[in-house]
Amino acid sequence: MPLTFQEIYTQVTYTLSSSERLRLATLILNDLVKQDAGVQDSVVIDESDVWTEQDQIDLASFSLQYYATMTYPDSPEIPEQYSIIKALT
Repeated sequence: MPLTFQEIYTQVTYTLSSSERLRLATLILNDLVKQDAGVQDSVVIDESDVWTEQDQIDLASFSLQYYATMTYPDSPEIPEQYSIIKALT
């Protein structure tokens, strides 16, 4: 009789050290990614080092929003001078 996933966890995985469990989790997740990539050929991961214009806009927007929230933490709205954030996104 095959073991259930809970039985496998209790009898095998639970007895492993933390680092061994992390390695096991990595193997499982990598296997799932490979399976999904085989099924979904439309999944494309861009690993280039080039920043697109949209990447730069997103970074600037996030940076300005972060600065505004750190500078004006009690303000319910972003100050008027940061309205460019909304224009960029």
